[in-house]
Amino acid sequence: MLKVSQILASKAKNAVYAVAPSQMVIEALELMAARNIGAVMVIEHDRLVGIFSERDYARKGILKDRKAKSTPVSEVMTANVFTVRPEDSIEDCMQLMSERKFRHLPVLEGSEVVGIISISDVVTAIIQEQQFRIQSLEQYIVS
Repeated sequence: MLKVSQILASKAKNAVYAVAPSQMVIEALELMAARNIGAVMVIEHDRLVGIFSERDYARKGILKDRKAKSTPVSEVMTANVFTVRPEDSIEDCMQLMSERKFRHLPVLEGSEVVGIISISDVVTAIIQEQQFRIQSLEQYIVS
């Protein structure tokens, strides 16, 4: 069974991109554009307090006529964040993401943020695992 830790191991080391809740939305958007990511974690005093995504900006920023240069992230972020642990299964993550319509899940080890996984990460991991199983079965059949 695939685990969250396996996805994190395949991603860039120490790739925890975050902003403070007091930072302006434009700063979060610039970070997301520079790193080609769809969400950043919102961390205050080493504690996860929210997540900010492109979807948050579209729905709570643009549609509410808020300006990115003068709106703090705290006004548009998602505050009640669902998280997962490195030992959680990919299948459980996929179910949570599907049921709750999430595209990103922060990963916590205790109270420390150790990464984030996206729906793309989950789908890619499942496809790779299935390809490995198919190859293993084909080799078993041939030998």
